[in-house]
Amino acid sequence: MELYDKSRRDFLKLLGAAAVASQFPAMVEAGSYTPDIGHMDRVFIANEDSNTITVIDPRTNTVETTINLTSFDEDPRPPFRFVTAGAVPTHAAMIRKPLYHGCIDAHGAVPSPDGRILATSGRGSSNVYLIDTVKKKVIGNVPNPFASSTTNSERISSGILVGREPHEPTFTRNGRELWIAVRGEDRLAILDVEKAIKQSGGTDAQAIIQFVNTVNGPAQVWFNADGTLAFVASQKVSKIDIFRVNPDMSGYSHPKHLTTVDISEQDKPGFTPFLKTSPEGKEVWFSHKLSDAVSARSVKEPFDILDTVPLGKQARPNHLEFVENSNGKAVYVSLARVDDNGPGGTASSQIAIIDRSALAGKRKVVGTFFSQGREAHGIWTNPTNKLLYIAHEQDELPGTPNAGQTVATAFDVSDPFKPKFIAQMPLGSLKLPSGELRNKKSINLVYVRPGYRGQTG
Repeated sequence: MELYDKSRRDFLKLLGAAAVASQFPAMVEAGSYTPDIGHMDRVFIANEDSNTITVIDPRTNTVETTINLTSFDEDPRPPFRFVTAGAVPTHAAMIRKPLYHGCIDAHGAVPSPDGRILATSGRGSSNVYLIDTVKKKVIGNVPNPFASSTTNSERISSGILVGREPHEPTFTRNGRELWIAVRGEDRLAILDVEKAIKQSGGTDAQAIIQFVNTVNGPAQVWFNADGTLAFVASQKVSKIDIFRVNPDMSGYSHPKHLTTVDISEQDKPGFTPFLKTSPEGKEVWFSHKLSDAVSARSVKEPFDILDTVPLGKQARPNHLEFVENSNGKAVYVSLARVDDNGPGGTASSQIAIIDRSALAGKRKVVGTFFSQGREAHGIWTNPTNKLLYIAHEQDELPGTPNAGQTVATAFDVSDPFKPKFIAQMPLGSLKLPSGELRNKKSINLVYVRPGYRGQTG
């Protein structure tokens, strides 16, 4: 695994970076597999309805902590409490509480190239938060002036306001910038990460470098391997925008629109919420949710279509992930559809397995496996591509082991074509001074190893 060069390490000092390769010994997990799990490895899950981030320790597959993005219980008076007079509000009613200033609809989440920062978007609050993945704390929180035994010790940062409906953030390959798809304004917001850290803490630093107009309803940005091209998918039109990033000597971008690709043959409804480049960097894959398909294109001009893979009626693909190790090369696709005939007769979504070792144009679904949860969404592997985690939107049904809970699941994927179920993890709740806020409706999930070049690097 590769560490960043000296200039990048200097930048990391902003976060009080500690630790390098020797801090991540191999760990032995219970069961029939022994993947390498660093002692600082963590899984972060954005929970949209509760406006929280669940942190899972993959060594034990248990919830280590919940990061609070709400503003409840910062003041002891009733208008500021989560639970008032014993009444727990519904998740939909929470954000309508008087004087609420926390996150609304925590959705997108992505790690920085070195894994030390997590960026998450508040779709409804129109902002982006930065989280220190080592400390597991929101960057920019300040001491609460009303702190006591009945209040939280910190006051939530306002984050960075970026515009209406920020769907997904993505770091540039050098980690200098954060590009956010502002879905409700048909443009991208580009932030200086160093200034964003400062602005989150309340200084006069202005993090937004520029806005870039793009296709209607931009859903996500992803960069090619060397960071010279940016691909932008849309959830409103059957088009992909492609930009030259044009980074200067300091690593800051000067985007120039290169081309717009018509993808109506692959996605006639025009609803592509997710994309990611392949590990070797030659392909970019797209999830077409309403077309029940995924597709792959070359990352080189003229960006030819390589594959369109149908997933079945009402499959409703969310995210995709590449799983590659000594036993094979596959693409996993999380399906939102919930089937009744899951393990033990319980309702569960499925994960489609596409054999990526086949020739371009010949790749297809070669199998599926149940995700062991309802409405699978975020999906991510550990650095060795032997361990897979899946997030789910819907709660477990009555009569099941974790009834009423939102769950994440873990699988041994050391053989990509024969995944083995490891654990179903109930996400529990955030314990606030006035009561417990249940973690609910998981969207993005990422596996993070701080200090190492990850998938965005």
